[in-house]
Amino acid sequence: MTEKIKTGEETVSGEETADYSGTVPIKDIRLPAQERPWDARPMFYESWEGANIFGYMRFALRCLTMVAALIICVPLYYIWRILRLSNPWPRLFLKSCAFACGARVKVKGTPIKRDVFFVANHLSWIDIPIIGGYNGSGFVAQDGIASWPFIGWLCKLNNTVFVSRADRMGIAKQINQLRDALAETWSITIFPEGTTTNGSLLLPFKAPLLAVLDPPPPGIMVQPIFLDFGKEAGEISWIGDENAPDNAWRILTRPGNFKVKLHFLEPFDPRDFNGRKEIAAEARRRIAAALSASLGGKPIV
Repeated sequence: MTEKIKTGEETVSGEETADYSGTVPIKDIRLPAQERPWDARPMFYESWEGANIFGYMRFALRCLTMVAALIICVPLYYIWRILRLSNPWPRLFLKSCAFACGARVKVKGTPIKRDVFFVANHLSWIDIPIIGGYNGSGFVAQDGIASWPFIGWLCKLNNTVFVSRADRMGIAKQINQLRDALAETWSITIFPEGTTTNGSLLLPFKAPLLAVLDPPPPGIMVQPIFLDFGKEAGEISWIGDENAPDNAWRILTRPGNFKVKLHFLEPFDPRDFNGRKEIAAEARRRIAAALSASLGGKPIV
């Protein structure tokens, strides 16, 4: 899970500073006006007129579907855990949640099943059930989410790695936690932009989030992921001053479904690159190329 907050800064190895976890609203990023394309047009949530009676009915039905999936998956999760079997139930639960929210996912490419670090662009909280429902990976989240009622518990079931945005002296410990998670769950997904966008741009990747790959653990590959919501991106994205409950309410009450293309791009060996900055740049280059193609060749800077 991600939380829409303004994160602190972390310093890694005396080099650059950057957000180490969490999600911030993109309007809060201090960029020159000409570099803030989301300010040039109204955001969807600003013109949304609210849900009608049918929206309330859709909300109830979708929530009941997710509760039913939870009731089925959680007991089976613990049974599989006791038997020490490979546990598919967190992935199936997330997949059920994405479907209940209206996501109709078309997968392109093949996800690596183990020993992989997934790197993805980020539009909304719904990215997590969409991606997790298909690759079964754990995620990285800021540590405050661990104490959220119910949500924190669900994150722990899915082997979420919680990192602190306040513990400036604990980065080495957090890197070790990520390495342990990779060894245990075989895969981790991160959103290195550190925030959500409206799907028409790609923000700079924060290299400190890839510190676990410097040096890379033995056998680990990096696989970029491109999430393409198409024409629905502006409506689904969680940006600006909209809070999390309001965004969830909009998505869960909206009519119909929405299509998502989940592109698992060509993986690469992080050992072929000199440090996390080059790894971050290569992952971003591949996602930017896919985003540009989806926008009809629009340059992504």
